[in-house]
Amino acid sequence: MKLPTDIASCHKLILQQQAIIKDLTDRLGDLEDKVNKNSKNSSKPPSSDGYKKKPAFRRRKGSVKRGGKPQHKGKTLELSVTPDVVVPLLPSHCPCGHALDKSQAKISERRQVFDLPEPKLLVTEYQKLVCNCGRCGLSVDGVFPDAVPSRVQYGSGVRSFTTLLNCAFAIPVKKIQQLFIDLFGYAINESTISNNNHRCASLLEPIEQQVKAKLLTCDVGHVDESGLRVAGKLHWLHTFSSTLFTFFFVHAGRGRKALEDTMSLLPDFSGWLVHDCWSSYFRFTGCRHALCGAHIIRELTALQEKNVVWAKWFERYLFTLFELTKKHDGVLPKSMQPKALALFDRIAQYADEIEPPSQKIEGKKGKPKATKGRNLLNRLVKHQEAVLAFAFHQQVPFTNNLAERDLRPIKTKQKVSGCFRTKTGADDHARIFGYISSARKNNLNIFKELKSIFEGNPSAIFEGG
Repeated sequence: MKLPTDIASCHKLILQQQAIIKDLTDRLGDLEDKVNKNSKNSSKPPSSDGYKKKPAFRRRKGSVKRGGKPQHKGKTLELSVTPDVVVPLLPSHCPCGHALDKSQAKISERRQVFDLPEPKLLVTEYQKLVCNCGRCGLSVDGVFPDAVPSRVQYGSGVRSFTTLLNCAFAIPVKKIQQLFIDLFGYAINESTISNNNHRCASLLEPIEQQVKAKLLTCDVGHVDESGLRVAGKLHWLHTFSSTLFTFFFVHAGRGRKALEDTMSLLPDFSGWLVHDCWSSYFRFTGCRHALCGAHIIRELTALQEKNVVWAKWFERYLFTLFELTKKHDGVLPKSMQPKALALFDRIAQYADEIEPPSQKIEGKKGKPKATKGRNLLNRLVKHQEAVLAFAFHQQVPFTNNLAERDLRPIKTKQKVSGCFRTKTGADDHARIFGYISSARKNNLNIFKELKSIFEGNPSAIFEGG
């Protein structure tokens, strides 16, 4: 390459090279950020960390002691009051040779074995009988129960079992079929399993309306969304959760169109809405917003890895507020609130002084380019009330873990089965799993609950009881 000989051309070349260096440096930084992302400093799931995993949510040293907690109730086998089978163990003779009076035998010790009987399908035959009237001679047939419409069919127990395995435990239909062969000697059809799911989802439609009505009246609602492959295309599974109920729905969109859909609860919700700062949620002004502290901590951790000082201060600030709320029944005392607000402003002011301002790039449309630290700072300041809601309001939790836990099983479902072949299948699964999640939160037996749905006798909690 031939170098210029005059000073003006040299200056021009230097400026061009500086622009290229800056562009390459920015691109390298972006690539390094992508490579260094993990569940601790971003929204990536823990499963993407590989075998060298670290806790996604870092607790301060000494905040929680290791080991079992005093309030934790252990679960172990205990003697049953009503055993199914009793085997008396009488002694045969006395060591001295005399006969024993076995009529006066008493229990000296009890031991019980909890085991499974050999599994088999219970076949019940309904025989329709015909009788002749002794007066007119008319032949009158008996009537089959409404639940027995076919000549041969599976009962509510089998339907509940296949739905439980497929929807609650993410077992594919082929493996359920093999399981039936291994346990019962019957190869249940794959279509039967799918039909059981669809029938269950249809029966759950009025129950889902009851759950939605209960969620609209709760004080705190947790929302989140996760990608879902349906019929070869990207869809989104949206959740709205409370401590007692869960609602899911599948939509082709993630943002405004989905959240304003007729299936969504957000347009009619007026309580506290806990989420991860997805901008579409802030469109709903009829509710109060609270941001997930765990998401903020992860973003602050990513900045600390780049030696951003104010990020460490703000993380310590959030953890301190969290510890103080735990010591004061879940809310910061009013006497401490002005000091907490002042400290927030002080950290934000310092961060504003050291973070580079947003810069508009010539020739490019859209928002001015800003560093990740500047973007996070702008969000923290703009949504200060939502960031501190957990400290100032007793009912608001620090994280959105409730919604994330409710969504997590769908990732297991996708890892096992890959995707849903049809939108109807995805909708059925969403409705059934929302019901299963709600039943679990209310400490109900899932198998019995599904069986009651197939038999038309849902629990009282789902009927306004």
